[in-house]
Amino acid sequence: MKFWIPALTGLALVTAATSANADEIVVGGKNFTEQQILASMTSQYLEQLGYDVETRAGMGSAVLRQAQENGQIDLYWEYTGTSLINYNDVTESLSLEDTYAKVKELDGEKGLVWLAPSKANNTYALAMRSDSVKETGIKTLSDLAAAINEDDSLTFALNAEFYAREDGWRPLQQAYDFRVGRSNIKRMDSGLVYPALRDGQVDIGLVFATDGRIPAFDFTVLKDDQDFFPAYSLAPVVRQETLDANPELAEQMNKLSSLLDDDTMAELNAQVDVERRTIEDVANTFLEANELL
Repeated sequence: MKFWIPALTGLALVTAATSANADEIVVGGKNFTEQQILASMTSQYLEQLGYDVETRAGMGSAVLRQAQENGQIDLYWEYTGTSLINYNDVTESLSLEDTYAKVKELDGEKGLVWLAPSKANNTYALAMRSDSVKETGIKTLSDLAAAINEDDSLTFALNAEFYAREDGWRPLQQAYDFRVGRSNIKRMDSGLVYPALRDGQVDIGLVFATDGRIPAFDFTVLKDDQDFFPAYSLAPVVRQETLDANPELAEQMNKLSSLLDDDTMAELNAQVDVERRTIEDVANTFLEANELL
């Protein structure tokens, strides 16, 4: 198995060799824990099946997508909401099933095939410490909105992207009819939100639904009872040209996808982020436990 460390710019990707030959697969991955686990897992699994695999992990989302469209990446795991909003500019609210159907249709026109989705949905969410949930009775975002409108002292940790996104913080406040003053918001890197919430520096934090630190730090995710957040179902996406050269690849990847759900991804992420196991070891152990190695 060959591993590749990405350049910081897209130029190197544009000049890289393409891969569509039978039995030769270039697996991509983004630059955060869940994606790195998936890239390692996929590469180890496909190598066991006899493919010649090259792994290009640690890439930014937009660069990775461009690389796949240009033919330098054959296969990687993507989130339906990311494709819908960021790559296809669709902002209408859709159900989980309709979101998948829409990106499958739109990306299919670009030569990209969405295989069977997993049951993992790594969407945005707001979380509180579980002891605070018990004390306040806040269990849903509607409960939170009501509490905010009665008490303007609640504080939030948000990453900068969500704070500024057109489908992020401002529309969320509009959807649930609440307002939070700037002084009550701490903007920080996503990875810093979790310890800030755990240590009581803020009352509510923006999290990702499958992050392993949610159960590890005893957080409770507040129910999005108005379905504001789009679905971010996780699924393998492969180039049509690659699939034509390797027709059995779809069934093989669908088998792996069927094993993944929210709890599984949270546990795998926690093994890396909390228990400090290596990504390769976590991926390998999962594959062996499911008799894929």
